[in-house]
Amino acid sequence: MIALQETVTKHWSFHTDVEKLGWLTINTQGAGVNTLSREAIMELETLVARIEDLASSGEVIGVILLSGKDTGFIAGADVSEFDAMSDFSVLPEALKRTHALFTRIERLKVPVVAGIHGFCLGGGLELALACHYRIAVNDEKTRIGFPEVNLGIFPGFGGTGRSIRQAGPVDAMGTMLTGKMLTAGAARGLNLVDRLVRHRDMLAWEGRKAVLQKRKSVAAAPIKRLMAMGPIRGYVASKMREQASKKARKEHYPAPFALIDLFEAHGNDWQAMSRGEIDAFVPLMGTETATNLRRVFFASESLKKQGAKGAKFARVHVIGAGVMGGDIAAWCALRGMAVTLQDIDMERIKPALERGKALFKKRLKSKREVDTAMLRLEADPTGKGVARADVIIEAVVEKLEVKQAIFSGIEDQLKPGAILATNTSSIELERIAEGLKDPARLIGLHFFNPVAQLPLVEVIRSTFNSDAEIGKGAGFALAIGKSPVVVKSAPGFLVNRVLMPYMLGAVKRVEAGESKELLDAAAVAFGMPMGPIELMDTVGLDVGQSVARELGQAVPAESKFAGLVSAGKLGRKTGEGFYKWVDGKAQKGETPPHADLAGLGRELVQPLVDTTEVVVAEGVVANAGLADIGVILGTGFAPFLGGPLKARADGRA
Repeated sequence: MIALQETVTKHWSFHTDVEKLGWLTINTQGAGVNTLSREAIMELETLVARIEDLASSGEVIGVILLSGKDTGFIAGADVSEFDAMSDFSVLPEALKRTHALFTRIERLKVPVVAGIHGFCLGGGLELALACHYRIAVNDEKTRIGFPEVNLGIFPGFGGTGRSIRQAGPVDAMGTMLTGKMLTAGAARGLNLVDRLVRHRDMLAWEGRKAVLQKRKSVAAAPIKRLMAMGPIRGYVASKMREQASKKARKEHYPAPFALIDLFEAHGNDWQAMSRGEIDAFVPLMGTETATNLRRVFFASESLKKQGAKGAKFARVHVIGAGVMGGDIAAWCALRGMAVTLQDIDMERIKPALERGKALFKKRLKSKREVDTAMLRLEADPTGKGVARADVIIEAVVEKLEVKQAIFSGIEDQLKPGAILATNTSSIELERIAEGLKDPARLIGLHFFNPVAQLPLVEVIRSTFNSDAEIGKGAGFALAIGKSPVVVKSAPGFLVNRVLMPYMLGAVKRVEAGESKELLDAAAVAFGMPMGPIELMDTVGLDVGQSVARELGQAVPAESKFAGLVSAGKLGRKTGEGFYKWVDGKAQKGETPPHADLAGLGRELVQPLVDTTEVVVAEGVVANAGLADIGVILGTGFAPFLGGPLKARADGRA
C-alpha cells in the first residue's frame, strides 16, 4: 500500500493510503513485546487527535490498529512503571486520562478495527475493546485475557465495563477473576473477538474489509445481560464471592473481592462500571499484596534470561516410568517434544501412557490433537531412544547405586551435545557422577510433583559443570514451559531442603497427638496452598523419608510415619498415607476450633523461613530474590507475601 501521509513517534506509526484507510501500528521501542507505557499512551493521544481531524475532514474513512512485533499485539500496561504509578497523587489522574483517551477512540466517527495476534492481554485487550471491531489470528500463539488479578489488581482502563458489554456479566467476570488467558476461539465464543483468521498476514486484508463494510461488534445477547439486572445481580455477586473464597482469602488477595463489589454496585450499567474502576482500582495498586506480586512477577521474568541462546530440543528420553518419570515424559510430549519412555518392561510403562493420555485429554482441544500427542509419547523398554535424544532424564528410585549404574551404562551411547540429567530430589550430583568418564556432562533437572501443575524446575549445578551445560539445562526447562532456578548441588538443593523441616515439624506434632486437619488448616490460613501433612502425602511418604535421610533427619523406626511407609501407605499415589485419598482428594475430618489459625500457621512455617535464610547464606542459590521465587514456585509459599525472606523482612513470617 502507498502511504500518503505518515506520522512516526517513538512507539507508534500512522499513515493513510489511497483508499483513505488509516493504518495505526504499535511497536514499543527497545522491548520484545508491546506495552502501554505512559509515554506510549501520551503519543497515542496525539495520534488520536490527528485521526479525529482527518475523520472530520473526510480524509480518513477508518483505522486499522495492528502490531509491528512478531510476539503479539499488546501484552498490557508497562508493569515496570507500576511502583511509581501506585502514588495516589499520580495514579487517579493517569487512569482518568487513559479512560478519556479510550472513550475518544470508541467515539470516533469512523470504524476502528483491531487486528490481534499473539499476546493481547490486560491494557492491550482494554484498548482492543475500545475499538469497534476485533479480528484475531486463530492459532496456538494467540492468547487473550485479563491477567491483572495475578498482580493484585483488576482492569483499570475501562475493561471491566466493556468486557461485560461484550461477553455478558458472568463470562466477563469469570475471565477477570481467574486471570485465565483465552485462545482466539474461546475469546470469539465469549464475543470478545468478532472474527477469526488463519494467519497473521490476513489481518491487514480483513481489517480493510471490515472498515470498508463498516462492521461493528454486537454487544452480548439480552439473555446474558439479565444476570446483572435487579436482585439477580446481588445473587450472582454472592456466588462469585463464594467461589473466590474457595481459591483465596480476602485479606490475602483483596482484588477479586473488590472487583465483585464493583460489579454488585454497577454491573447492570457497563459505562458506570468502567467509571467506577478508578475509585476501586487506586487503593489496590499500593497494597502490600500488589507490591509483592509485582516483585514475584519480575523475579519470574528474570528466570527467562538463564537459558542458553539458540539451543534446540526435539527429542527427549526419560528413564523411569513411575509417577515422576512418566509425568515428565507426558509433559514434554504435551509441549511438542518427541519422547521415548524407558522402564524394565511394558507393564511398568503402560500406566504412565494412560496418565499421559488423561493429561492430553484435559489440556488439548480435539481428539486429533490428543492422538497426535500420544504418537509423540513412545514406550521404549529397550532404551533405543537414548542415542537419538537431545535430552536424557533419569527419574528412577532415589538410590545412589541404581542411578550410577544407569548413567555408566548409557554414557557411551549419547550423541554429542545431548543433555544428561538426573531428576534426583536430594542426592548430590558429584556422588551420582563418580563413575562417569565425563562427570561435567551430568546436570540435575529436578521437577516437582504434580509435574503438570508446578512450574519450577531446579537446574542443579555440580562442581564439575560449566556455564554452558547449565545454560542448556535452563534453556530446556524454558522450552517446555517451566521456570528454571539454578541451584548448587547440596543435600536437598533448595526446595526440599527448606520443605523438610517444615513438613517433618508438622509430622512430629501429629505424632504427639495434634490434629493433622488443624495443622493443615492453619497453614492455609497463613497463605500456603495446602497444609504440611497433605503436602507430605502428595509428595509421597517414601520420598519424604528418603529426602529426610539424605538431609540427616532420620525418621524414627517406631514412628507412625515409618509405619505407614513400611505398610506401603505412601500417600496420594497409593490411596492412603496420613489421610485416605479418594479421586485424588484427601478425606479430612472436622477441624478443631482454634483462636488464631493464621498465627499457628506462621509458627508452622518458621522452620521453612529459617532454612531459606541458611540456604542463601551457604550459597545454594545466588541471592535472596532467587530463593524467594524458587520457594514460591516449588512449594506454593504465599505469593502475596513475596516469598519467605521478603515476608520475614516485612515482619510477616
